[in-house]
Amino acid sequence: MQHISNNSDAQLMHSIIQRIATGPTMSKDITRAEAREGIRLVLEKKVDSVQAAVFLIALRMKRETDDENLGILDGIQSKTKTVVAGIDTVIDIADPYDGFARQIPASPFLPAVLAACGVHALCHGLESVGPKYGLSSRQVLHAAGINVNNSPEEAAERISNPLIGWCYLDQERFCPSLHDLVRLRTLIVKRPSISTIERMLAPIRGQRLTHLVTGYVHKAYPRIYGLLAREAGFNSALIVRGTEGGVVPSLRQPSSCFCYNKNGEPIVSNLDPNEIGIVRSIKAMPIPEELLRVDTDGKTHSDNITFADTAATNGLLALQGHSGMTRDSLIYAGAAILWQLCHYPSLREAADRIRKVLDSGKALDHLNA
Repeated sequence: MQHISNNSDAQLMHSIIQRIATGPTMSKDITRAEAREGIRLVLEKKVDSVQAAVFLIALRMKRETDDENLGILDGIQSKTKTVVAGIDTVIDIADPYDGFARQIPASPFLPAVLAACGVHALCHGLESVGPKYGLSSRQVLHAAGINVNNSPEEAAERISNPLIGWCYLDQERFCPSLHDLVRLRTLIVKRPSISTIERMLAPIRGQRLTHLVTGYVHKAYPRIYGLLAREAGFNSALIVRGTEGGVVPSLRQPSSCFCYNKNGEPIVSNLDPNEIGIVRSIKAMPIPEELLRVDTDGKTHSDNITFADTAATNGLLALQGHSGMTRDSLIYAGAAILWQLCHYPSLREAADRIRKVLDSGKALDHLNA
């Protein structure tokens, strides 16, 4: 893409900030091309870190427009290393990069479960980032003894291998310039638009089809994710109302999900855990109290090192056929994905397939392969 202005980088960012950072009633929107160039300057370190922070937080405080989000997506995608795997279809599982702070996540093990069902899957993230600093997929998989430092090429090779069929890929490997903003994101405290957009980068794609699976909490986000997913090149997107914005719905009650494809209107469905024999009084496995600590500011935090070990142990037990909420979470989320991909005519039949690969040890084989 060509630069949009003959002005210097500093002048361009000065012009953008003048418009987006003038208060709640006076701030003006910028174009898609200007947003793309603004994030380019940030990623290439062409502007001062103060300007970079103002650019990100001012957009968030005034609320990003669709064009602004799309421009930031364009700019970050231009810095993303993308590899096409040697298979027709890849499922991209995109949990929140800032992790989980209230429950023990099962989703880091979901790609291996899908791989055991013949569905090649990727998950991605980073070690830790604000504002939540929750437990990330990288931390859990590392605690489980899994290599979390694959290059994009290595990840594509592992996903393409039918004996493996899945991989974790870290942002530091596929978009290092974005990963370099972790410290800046810590300093600006609030969640910038890149927290939304980094889920959409699809660093590993299928030769024919690439499908997104992600989660949301706030009702405004399914439409935004659907728009971004189409522009990012996904062939479809399954967007689930998941616990803490992840891909696993509540185990206690029905949840909404939105299925987008490239051309059509979204299909809205309800997922009900009772339909597949899951009956729980709480929505997810809570963090044990002994792993929680209260800081001097009164906020509750988890001990992520011990937390990761606990999540890894629970995940490995579930893949060995042991019952529990982690197993239920994998069955539920996995069934939703297989059903939405039309691999099975009903959620119940898809859940039966997930149970079989867990009970047989096949999912554990794919994890360890």
